[in-house]
Amino acid sequence: MISIPIKKQPDETTCGPTSLHSLYEFYDDSISLETVINEVIQFDEGGTVGALLAVHALKRGYKATIYTYNLQVFDPSWFELHPAGMIEKLLAQKKAKKRKKLSVVTNAYIEFLKLGGELKFQDLKPSLLRKHLKKGHPILAGLSATYLYQTKREYEPNSDYDDINGHPAGHFVLLSGYDPETREVQIADPISHNPLGEGLVYRMNIDRVINAILLGIVTYDANLIIITPAEK
Repeated sequence: MISIPIKKQPDETTCGPTSLHSLYEFYDDSISLETVINEVIQFDEGGTVGALLAVHALKRGYKATIYTYNLQVFDPSWFELHPAGMIEKLLAQKKAKKRKKLSVVTNAYIEFLKLGGELKFQDLKPSLLRKHLKKGHPILAGLSATYLYQTKREYEPNSDYDDINGHPAGHFVLLSGYDPETREVQIADPISHNPLGEGLVYRMNIDRVINAILLGIVTYDANLIIITPAEK
């Protein structure tokens, strides 16, 4: 199990920058939470996507790999291409579909690739999580909060629980350990008020965690982000 200096997110939409800041603290990188929140690009309605968190890390000199399961953004056939070919496909899709949110996410992934980030498309299995956790690397995960907590969907502008008007909500957490005997993943979660009644660090069955990650596709995430210091 990896000890993560997780903090509570200041508001409903800053789970991503707060998780990223905790990762920086884990690597003894001195930067304030306020600075990370201000520097990470967010949507007009608040919140961000994993690619923008990874871009921030790359600009600070880290290495970043994203395992993506987001078929709203990527076609499986694209992963046979080199980065330049992937960028070409992303630009063509952006021009063809003309969706505002897709455009923002596309630009984020293009910048990620140009900065040297690595994209992978690989079956999400417990062994994939274990491989990185065994190396002592916490995993930043973009997932479905609605599925993770099994709560009602959320209704804007205050993210109130509303099973009729609500929409699935996305979230970012850090996966920080795995117990093979119980098949539980340790989660460092910045949420201010945990619907599960847990604290900032708790454990959950790996099957539920994997399903929550895959369902992150609804909010343009569904990814694992491996951020590590660049080798000197």
